[in-house]
Amino acid sequence: MANHKMAVGRADEFSGYEKAASSRYRLARFSIFLDLIASIPAMGRPLRILDVGGVEAYWHDKRRLISRPVEITLINLDGEGLAKPGLVFLKGNACHMPELADNSFDVIHSNSVIEHVGQWSSMMSMANEIRRIAPSYFVQTPYYWFPIEPHARTPLLHWLPESLKFRLVMSRKCGPYWSKAETVDDAMRTIQSSTLLDRSMFSALFPDATIVPEKVFGLTKSLMAVRNKYAAAPKT
Repeated sequence: MANHKMAVGRADEFSGYEKAASSRYRLARFSIFLDLIASIPAMGRPLRILDVGGVEAYWHDKRRLISRPVEITLINLDGEGLAKPGLVFLKGNACHMPELADNSFDVIHSNSVIEHVGQWSSMMSMANEIRRIAPSYFVQTPYYWFPIEPHARTPLLHWLPESLKFRLVMSRKCGPYWSKAETVDDAMRTIQSSTLLDRSMFSALFPDATIVPEKVFGLTKSLMAVRNKYAAAPKT
């Protein structure tokens, strides 16, 4: 969905979501990405990282964890941000990035974006672009079978039929990001702004990756697709 407002991430949601990015769970997730980039050989230049749907706030506490020179390019729908050393902002759509050549980046990072781009065909388009633009990648998405909906922060909400979900969203604010909807149209747009994936679906999007589960209290909270050109992929 090229016009979907969440096609490559919405800055207000992601910046708010990442205020807790230093939590041990998110840092443990990021350590998998650190292992991935550590395996990429030195190239006599900064490592080129493309963050698909990323925002600058996400990297505030993470750039210092990377022990080598990097150039991070953030691509999203608004392309907002002032260029800084090692940080580039691009305006673009995650599902269609013809301005980026094949293998023009060393590694791609994408955190909690693919579930927002629309229905299956849009997800497949984004996955194919990621697989085309870099030989290695790290893509994370919330897991459908985790019992708490990650955006509304409401137990079991995502398992309800839409006929019940939109009524709930019209009756109350759900979590930090879903405001109480004033109309049915607003409510439907809210509940359809994300489509959570299970493992089989995620594996079909990234068939050349290892799917790594993120566990919380023994339950899978999110899934990570990791393709590593230079070393054996992480074990599940």
